[in-house]
Amino acid sequence: QVQLVESGGGLVQAGGSLRLSCAASGLSFGIYSMGWFRQAPGNERQFVAGIRRGSAYTYYVDSVKGRFTISRDFAKNTVYLQMNSLKLEDTAVYFCAASSGPALDVLDYWGQGTQVTVSS
Repeated sequence: QVQLVESGGGLVQAGGSLRLSCAASGLSFGIYSMGWFRQAPGNERQFVAGIRRGSAYTYYVDSVKGRFTISRDFAKNTVYLQMNSLKLEDTAVYFCAASSGPALDVLDYWGQGTQVTVSS
């Protein structure tokens, strides 16, 4: 059974930092591209950051470039999202996802999400 379990969300003041973790089990972690998505109330789920399978190639939505960093630890089967200089508009539920393809166009698995709330 595949599980993606996010953690690390919480309440933080604007300008602060959080690190989200997504622990994967039940899948061959190394062959999956991994991504982070977020969904704010009333909005559609949007892509935030991705890391391509088999490489260290990373990519981001423009609104988080220079502030967020995605990384993965193969020994721990975990993908991270380091979020710095947080803004009010970063408030959302953050989800991690896994794709067996090179891009995140077809998502095979999702986590349950973790809430990030940025306050002024």
